[in-house]
Amino acid sequence: MALGPSILPIFEQLGLLDEIKRIGRPYRYLDIYNEKLTKMGTIDMSGHEKLVGYEQIIFARPRLYDIMLKQVPPHKISHNKKIVRTEEKDGKVMIFCSDDTRYSGDILVGADGAYGGVRQNLYQQMDENGLLPKSDLESFTYGFINMVAVAEPDDPSKYPQLQDDRCHFSLVLGGTGGRTWGAMTVPDNQICWSLGVQLSEADSKSRQFRNSEWKPETIDAMYKEYENLPSPWGGTMGEIMKFTPKDQISKVFLEEKIFKTWYGGQTVLIGDSCHKMLPGAGLGAVNAMQDAVVLANCIYNMPDASAVSATGAFKEYYRQRFHRLDSQFKRSQTMTSVMTGKTWVQRLTRHAMLNFVPKWVQDRDFIKSFEYRPQVAWLPLIPNRGVGKVLPPDGERELLKDREERLKKLYAQTTASVAAA
Repeated sequence: MALGPSILPIFEQLGLLDEIKRIGRPYRYLDIYNEKLTKMGTIDMSGHEKLVGYEQIIFARPRLYDIMLKQVPPHKISHNKKIVRTEEKDGKVMIFCSDDTRYSGDILVGADGAYGGVRQNLYQQMDENGLLPKSDLESFTYGFINMVAVAEPDDPSKYPQLQDDRCHFSLVLGGTGGRTWGAMTVPDNQICWSLGVQLSEADSKSRQFRNSEWKPETIDAMYKEYENLPSPWGGTMGEIMKFTPKDQISKVFLEEKIFKTWYGGQTVLIGDSCHKMLPGAGLGAVNAMQDAVVLANCIYNMPDASAVSATGAFKEYYRQRFHRLDSQFKRSQTMTSVMTGKTWVQRLTRHAMLNFVPKWVQDRDFIKSFEYRPQVAWLPLIPNRGVGKVLPPDGERELLKDREERLKKLYAQTTASVAAA
């Protein structure tokens, strides 16, 4: 996973940027090869720290999870829960889980993915009441199957790339049947590896099912299909992959779609629950995090916990995020098409981008894509650390002390009104 200037200011606000840097390596070059391991070109992102203030940092996802989980008291996290039904009643929203437990609150945030129970229940209820656009009932468009994991080779000296202080990222494109595979270095002598296959639209529809239903034998089949393919660093992919425990390999189905409906009643959606992207530009996780930041800001500025205030916060969240997401979605489509497309036009475009587009043109496009950087509204803003433009914060902004004073006044007014009544 990679994080860059679009989201790293948030981690700096939270005092976690140094930890992110410790678990990852700066990602400056992406070397791309064809299936015969002939180098097709390099995407050069060196020098971006001066331009935009941060470098792209690549790391193993589990390390990010560890950092984030440390910020949340363990008693606030429940494991092994599957939502089967949601309901709004008496100003509260309730969730009912498959283990017969139930929970209630003022707001329900669906961050459980494209096939999660929150969106499905919300959409079912809205559709029954004639409130859901027909486009939101349509299926996802074609996508990819990806398998990813982290390996720890028993002999790191076999891979000199591990000794460098930057990330070595090598990707092989254009394999038979739309296959891709690659490897990248992260700290502690670990290698992140990925396998992918691009599906046709017809094949995608026939293979759409939930990730949770994918059995170990399907991982084994894909593993065997790729293990004898040549690694861009010498040897075969299997020689890297074998140092990964099978139960730590993730296989995911990647599709794309933007839903029009992001909220209803006291329920709101973020991330893949309301927009899912293909992997070409690496924008899916970053946009989900930006959703969370903007939604948190809007919730923070609610005057009270009523359903009316929740709807107002959700509307503001949607106003700030939908048009941003739409432009990022189109960028993701373009990059995916250029990087993995199989038509002669797509191959020609890829060749031109990798070999003939001047670096200053590429840098200009990168700077433009990093202008939007939402930050937490109640913490001191992180200044622009580069020479490129950064858009000003959107929406209301209140520091914590200002909010405390406003809430004290609101509480006093409410208490006075109750006493008078």
